[in-house]
Amino acid sequence: MTYIAKPRLHHPSLVKNKAGFTRRDYEGAVSTLCAGCGHDSISAAIIQASYELDVLPHQIAKLSGIGCSSKAPTYFLGASHGFNTVHGRMPSVMTGANLANKNLVYMGVSGDGDSASIGLGQFAHIMRRGVNMTYIVMNNGVYGLTKGQFSATADKGSISKKGVANSEEPIDLVSLAIMMGATFVGRSFSGDKHQLVPLIKAAMAHQGAAFLDVISPCVAFNNHPGSTKSYDYVREHNEALNRIDFIEGREEITTSYDAGTLTTVQQHDGSILRLRKLGEDYDASNKVGAMTRVQEGMAAGEVVTGLLYVDPSPKDLHHHLNTVDAPLNTLGDADLCPGSSALEKINASLR
Repeated sequence: MTYIAKPRLHHPSLVKNKAGFTRRDYEGAVSTLCAGCGHDSISAAIIQASYELDVLPHQIAKLSGIGCSSKAPTYFLGASHGFNTVHGRMPSVMTGANLANKNLVYMGVSGDGDSASIGLGQFAHIMRRGVNMTYIVMNNGVYGLTKGQFSATADKGSISKKGVANSEEPIDLVSLAIMMGATFVGRSFSGDKHQLVPLIKAAMAHQGAAFLDVISPCVAFNNHPGSTKSYDYVREHNEALNRIDFIEGREEITTSYDAGTLTTVQQHDGSILRLRKLGEDYDASNKVGAMTRVQEGMAAGEVVTGLLYVDPSPKDLHHHLNTVDAPLNTLGDADLCPGSSALEKINASLR
């Protein structure tokens, strides 16, 4: 893979965030993806979200699998921890890393092939275990590295670049994530940064399993008439359930809106999600309602976007396992090997 570094020198007038970094500090190498690829827009949104959250770059751990989407972490957060795993196995590596050190901000980047085909089992289990992470799927409906075959998320009836219609039912990752226990689930479009950036910020602040399915058109193999994941189709059929404002819980912020136009969800870490209604009265905290609305949208040919479901009081993997407060990688031998008496008590409890 070609790696093109960016100049280290920054213009002195670049604005710094509260952590003392400019937006350039959250960038990576120069992208080698196709010009116009939606993945680059998602990378830009991740950079913007991280900058606005004032996250220290070295406190972020980004993991990926195999595919065009899994190349994308090279192009953002160059000063963060990174691990490129094998095809479909990113969730298990992320689970292990999170168990070892829960003090990092974890971000998994995957594709529709990496997560909905070879990695489908691992995707389901990381959601049900509640690993504290932001899991982003860059979803283009095709295998771009192998010349545009349909992926498992391609809609039934969609037309390939060669004119072939897809006859198989699609796997809807947002419905699966909600069903498997993710506590923050959203969908967006790579070409809608006003919706995507706040969603990523809210997902990164969420203390639980956060999943974002981002429709990201493949300009080489899936951006033609007949494709349901092309730029034109998504723009024409985008049904936004809400517009997201994300506010960090640092100081009191007051505002006022007309009655019935705003829903506020305060997460347990103090951060605030403001959901501005665009038409219908959608309740993002209703798990069954969220799954129903997504399926209704699919039946109507809509690309339903926005914050689909959020649990304002989530529990993560460390809560489920009742782990100690300190990261496991900081524990010494005395903590990890408490002696034979402790082992006897454990064995006795299992008899």
